[in-house]
Amino acid sequence: MVFLTANDWALIADKATHVAFKPGETIIHRGERNDGVYLIIKGMASAQIPAQTTSPSIGPGEVCGEISFLDEQPATLNVIAKDAVEAYYLDRSTLQTLIELFPHLGSRFYHSLASSLSRRLRELIGRAVASKNSASHDPHPTKTA
Repeated sequence: MVFLTANDWALIADKATHVAFKPGETIIHRGERNDGVYLIIKGMASAQIPAQTTSPSIGPGEVCGEISFLDEQPATLNVIAKDAVEAYYLDRSTLQTLIELFPHLGSRFYHSLASSLSRRLRELIGRAVASKNSASHDPHPTKTA
């Protein structure tokens, strides 16, 4: 959440629910709707993307559950705690109240979400392109006579 200020974090910490997850515990369940987002403050989690061999990591200062939060649809993947994770859970109604009281917080919050989603999409595209390039490059071409 790169665009949030120290004051924004203080407001969120004051109003959000502090939650903890044990290693291996599911933070986000694929197929279930989220009415909020998790802002990771300690520990690492893994975003398990179906049909992907590598799982992107989510760490302190990052968010998870944002896609389901934004489009009000079921979550697209599982997020699993790699180790002990602490997070702030910010539900939709609490966020709406904060934004009404502090409109600039809303602007920075949604700008941070957009930036995070853009970065993650670029990483996925980069991995897909790299995978395609390595699959199409045959180090042992067949000789024809």
